[in-house]
This record gives sequence, structure tokens and C-alpha cells, in this order.
Amino acid sequence: MDALDALGPKGPYRSRHRLTVHDVTGAPMAELSLVPRLFVTRALAALRAADTLPLEERLAALKRAGELFATGTVAGMSYAAYEGAVCRMSGTPLANVRIAVEAIRLSAAEAYRSVQAARPVGAVGDWRDPYARSGTAVWIRRGDVFAVHAAGNHPAVHALWLEALALGYRVAVRPSRREPLTPYRLVSALREAGFGTDQVVLLPTDHDAAGEILHGADLSMVYGGQEVIDRYAADPAVLPNGPGRSKILITADRKWHDHLDVVVDSIARHGGTACVNATAVLVEGDPAPVAEALAERLAALPSLPPQDEKAVLPVHPLEVARGFERLLLGKAAGARAWLGGGVVDDLGDGSAALRPAVFQLDDPRDARLGVELSFPCVWVAPWTREAGVAALRDSLVVTALTGDEALLDGLLAEPSIKNLYIGDHPTHWIAPGIPHDAYLGEFLMRTKAVIRG
Repeated sequence: MDALDALGPKGPYRSRHRLTVHDVTGAPMAELSLVPRLFVTRALAALRAADTLPLEERLAALKRAGELFATGTVAGMSYAAYEGAVCRMSGTPLANVRIAVEAIRLSAAEAYRSVQAARPVGAVGDWRDPYARSGTAVWIRRGDVFAVHAAGNHPAVHALWLEALALGYRVAVRPSRREPLTPYRLVSALREAGFGTDQVVLLPTDHDAAGEILHGADLSMVYGGQEVIDRYAADPAVLPNGPGRSKILITADRKWHDHLDVVVDSIARHGGTACVNATAVLVEGDPAPVAEALAERLAALPSLPPQDEKAVLPVHPLEVARGFERLLLGKAAGARAWLGGGVVDDLGDGSAALRPAVFQLDDPRDARLGVELSFPCVWVAPWTREAGVAALRDSLVVTALTGDEALLDGLLAEPSIKNLYIGDHPTHWIAPGIPHDAYLGEFLMRTKAVIRG
């Protein structure tokens, strides 16, 4: 078994308390060192005491790290070995791992440019700017230490926090125990590329010590379900990332057949595991033909081991997959199943692919339109003018297939809809410089008035 050490301010650290990380078949793959609370406290103190790398040095190091992560041998592991291992560990299809790796590489190269898109137009980046002679706002960090409680549903979650490094934060990452390999490789690559051990650390912990990471940082980002959103909603120092509940709306002035490719892609890309995957489709008119067409297309997706070149569906240990199925069938009681009476496809090696599910609901106000599971599962419902924008609230992304400009104005104005894509754009679309759930820079930075002689 490989050892995945903690990466502290004095270098790799192998603790006495170690967790065995298994692959989706149940075979042991690695031993993850879990650090105690005191180690966390000392690591965060070292980050706080460290000097920030000069801007040009850290941007060059970020770019080198992204290339090394995506192509090189890091901590003794080649890229080919990494992508195969992370597939087996997380159950993420190989094609999706490659998409995530490219997203991380691009984010490392573009992090500073992307984060500058969040800077207010009236603010400058340094008090030495000539505008400060007559008075201006300077964009500054809200703190020095940023902590990340990372998710393990998709490797691409590690692309975002690189923006904090670009801004000069020192960063502590608590990896998911389901998939710690990606952050281990990324932090190792950052260190090999020029970031000191007191600039970025990897702190695997048990649950008892996890809170110390949030307590000791100036600002933090956490991932989880609705309970995480509710727990941290009132804490200005914590940015929670939860379910996306992304949706597609098709109004009667559009022929849904013309947009089926975009709808299917929105549901199935990333194996249906991302917050930007569509989990609800609302149709003005009869939703049954849309649900039937989606079921036909999604049923054709193959069930394969995650490391297969043609794999597209997420894979879990068999018993975990059965737990997802029980949860789904409990939620789906009374809904019309076009696909998904059973979603577990036993691969015969202790693992199972989670097959797509398509359920039809009768009411656009049905709470199940907000149910999000980590595989391609979609709820299709009718939409009416009376239901209006309210039926699409609390969505990370809404793709609106409509020509109704008044409706688009309403969707744009609705505060709980974070992103609006108009026309043939899948819900998972993202690009450097475009906000995901607002700009991370809005959370990390603030303005300070400065005037000088």
C-alpha cells in the first residue's frame, strides 16, 4: 500500500493514526496519515507567520505546478499512475478525471487573471498606484490563512482554491477521506514548483480535529450537503458549498427535440456527480415526451469500471451503491419512473456502477425537484406561467431554453438563482474568469480607502 503522508510545515509527516483508503472494489490502496489537533494548530501558526511570496514568483510557481500536476511525476508517482489510481479510488470515470486535471492545470495558469475579474472597477491593487494620490480604493486580502475542507465527489473541486494562493493567502487543505490523492498530488506539485512548506499544507484529520482547521484559519471554504449550508450560513468567515440543484427550463416557444443533446449532456457529464449537473427539467406543456426521450438516451450509457476509456458512469462499492438506490427509491415513491426502478449495476468485483434515473413529477412545486444525488438522476415536471420563476429558485445554474425576455429578466433578477445560461449552453459550462457561485475573490478580498501625497 502507498503511504499518503500529511504535508506539514516541516515536510511530509507520517502519523501513528492512519486510515486505510480502499478502491471501489474494497481493495486497500493507501494509508492516509491523520494528524492530531496539536499538529493542526502548529501548522496553521506556521502559515500565519510565513511571508507571502512576491506576486510574480507565486504566479510563475502556480503555472509550473499546474503543468507538473497534469503531466509530470510528482512525489514519485507518474501522471499515468495517478489517473488510474484516482479512478479506482474515487470511482470517477477516466474521461472525467482527465477533464478535471485539465481544469486544474488551466486554473493554475489563469488563477490571478481569473480572480482579478472580481476586483471592483473603482479599486486598484496597490497603494503605490498613481490613483492613490487623489484617493482611491485598494483591494486587499481579508486575512492571511485560508482553509479548505475539500469534497471528494470530483477532482475538479481543487481547481478553485488555487485562486487564494494567487492572491497571496497561505492555504491549508483538509482532503476528503474518500479521495485524498488529488490534493496530495496538487500540494506536492505546488511545493516542488516553488511554494514553501509554510505556504500550503495538507492536513488529513479525523472529525474531532477537523474543526480546528476552520477555527485557526482567517477564512474557510467547506463542502457538504444542505446541513453544511445551514450550519455555516450565518458565519461570515466560512464559505459553504453545497448542492447545486441546477435546472433546465424549456418553454413552449422552443422545440425540445432541438435541445435534447444539451439536456442530456447537462445531466450526464461528470458522471452526474457535480453541483453543475442538471437534476431537474421543467417543461411548459406535456413533460412525458421529454422524459421518455431522456430515458432512451441515458439508458444507452455503458456500465464499466471507472478506469475504462469508455466509462461515463460513477462507480461505488456495491453496498454504497445499494444505499444510494434505497435512498432514491424512497424519494421517488409515487413518481412515474421512466428509467431507474433499480440503478445498481453490479460489476462483479465488489463494485457497482450507478445507472441513470429519470422520474416524472406532476407539480412544478414538488420538493423532489431539489433532490440531488451523485449520479445521473433527473426529475422532469411540467412548468406553467403561474409557477413562474418561483419553481426555479435555489439553483446554482438555470439553463433557460426560451425566447421570453420578460421571463429571462425575472430569472436574472431572482437572487437564489446563481447563474443563468440562455439558450444551448449546458449547465456544467464554466470558463476562467466566470463566477461559479459568485467570485471566490468577493469572499477573500475587500476594499480599503487609501490616499497618499
